[in-house]
Amino acid sequence: MSDRIPMTRTGYDKIKADLDRLHTVELPKILQRLADARAEGDLTENAEYLGAQENRAMMEARINVLRDKLARAVLVDPSKLPRDEIGFSSTVRVKDLSFDDDEEFTLVGAGEEDYEAGKILFTSPLAQGLVGKKVGQRVEIEVPQGTLKFEILEIRFDG
Repeated sequence: MSDRIPMTRTGYDKIKADLDRLHTVELPKILQRLADARAEGDLTENAEYLGAQENRAMMEARINVLRDKLARAVLVDPSKLPRDEIGFSSTVRVKDLSFDDDEEFTLVGAGEEDYEAGKILFTSPLAQGLVGKKVGQRVEIEVPQGTLKFEILEIRFDG
C-alpha cells in the first residue's frame, strides 16, 4: 500500500472543513483556557492549566493527522473507474460463507468512512481483499480477526 490516500472531492472537503474548524475555533478556545489558567498563578498545582495543556497537545496531534491526510490525498473521480469489478466507491453485496448471511460494503476514501453504515475505507484490509473481484467470485481475506470468506453477489456504483 502506498503512502497516498485516495479520496473523493467530498471526502477531501469534509476533512478540510474539519481541519479549518479545529484550527480556527477549537484550538483558540483551548489557548484561551491556557492563558486564563496561567493568569491564576502557580502552574505546578493548577489542574485547569495541566488539563488545558493536555487538550492542546491532543488537538495539535489531531490537526497534524488531518494535515497529513490532506497532504497525501489523491483525488479520485469514481465516474472514470471500471464498472465490472470492485473498486474505489463501489458498493458490493457479499455472502458471508461462514455465517450464511449477506453483507454490504461501500469502499470509500478518507473522510467518508462510516462503519455503522457499511462505508469502509478503501485502504482497509477488508476493502483491499475485495478490490478487483467480480460477481460470482469467492474470496478469502485475512484480517486481524481471522479469515473472512465471501462470495461476491453484486457490484454497484451508486454515485
